[in-house]
Amino acid sequence: MAKFLKGNNLNATLECLFENAQNNIILISPYIKLHDRYKATLLRKREDHNIRITVLFGKNEEDMSKSMKQEDFDFFKQFPNIEILYEKRLHAKYYANESKAILTSMNLYGFSQNNNIEAGILMEKNAMTVFTGSKNLDDETWQYFATVLDQAELLFEKQPVYTKNMLGIKKFSQSEITTDKLSEFFNNKAYKKVSRKTVPRQKKVAKTNTNTAMGYCIRTGKEIAFNVKSPMDYEAYKTWNKYKDPNFPEKYCHYSGEPSNGETSMSKPILNKFWKEAKEKYNF
Repeated sequence: MAKFLKGNNLNATLECLFENAQNNIILISPYIKLHDRYKATLLRKREDHNIRITVLFGKNEEDMSKSMKQEDFDFFKQFPNIEILYEKRLHAKYYANESKAILTSMNLYGFSQNNNIEAGILMEKNAMTVFTGSKNLDDETWQYFATVLDQAELLFEKQPVYTKNMLGIKKFSQSEITTDKLSEFFNNKAYKKVSRKTVPRQKKVAKTNTNTAMGYCIRTGKEIAFNVKSPMDYEAYKTWNKYKDPNFPEKYCHYSGEPSNGETSMSKPILNKFWKEAKEKYNF
């Protein structure tokens, strides 16, 4: 279902999109200068390490500070689970959580929200497509922007670190910065091109001697990149993510692709008979 948005309704809907996020917040805008109302809404998510925030900005290759100020970088980097990326060709604006998305003309820039004539389209996940497997506009736009994100340059990443107690239950410990090119940029005001992300979203590739490690979606059987932590293609993952049952029986083995007759799951994506072989081959 798509809904046309304009004026104050566009601003309010975007704010609600942030407010209602449970797992993901995606911000794609060439220019980013956060309005105070959006900062206040996002800050309410600051202690939630389960929400992954993805920020993509662009333009101004010679001086990225014209597209994102240090003030906004400092704001974003306080979140426990966040990545910030850069794409010099970016002109599109797209904002999403796990169930809704807005495709719009509006930059995530205070001036745009206060002064410009802007419009957008709100897309919501259709319950019927979850059960039928058919695509809707939200799926198509996500697939496109997932590709854009995969091709962008990773400038900053901060990930949550977990520990296990005696019962094997994971508990959030702290967050760890794994990539930081933006601090260097803002300190030196010099841009050095950084390597592109080599790991597609929802398809992270395990280390192997070959260039591409391939596996199979445990729900559909489709060939995907091998990753025991993400053994589903995106469409299947969106369905699973609705209930998040790590032990829900699935149909295929992530390593071999053969039917698993319910013996695989998100927490156990490989059949027992292949576990040792896969572990030795892909070093996970």
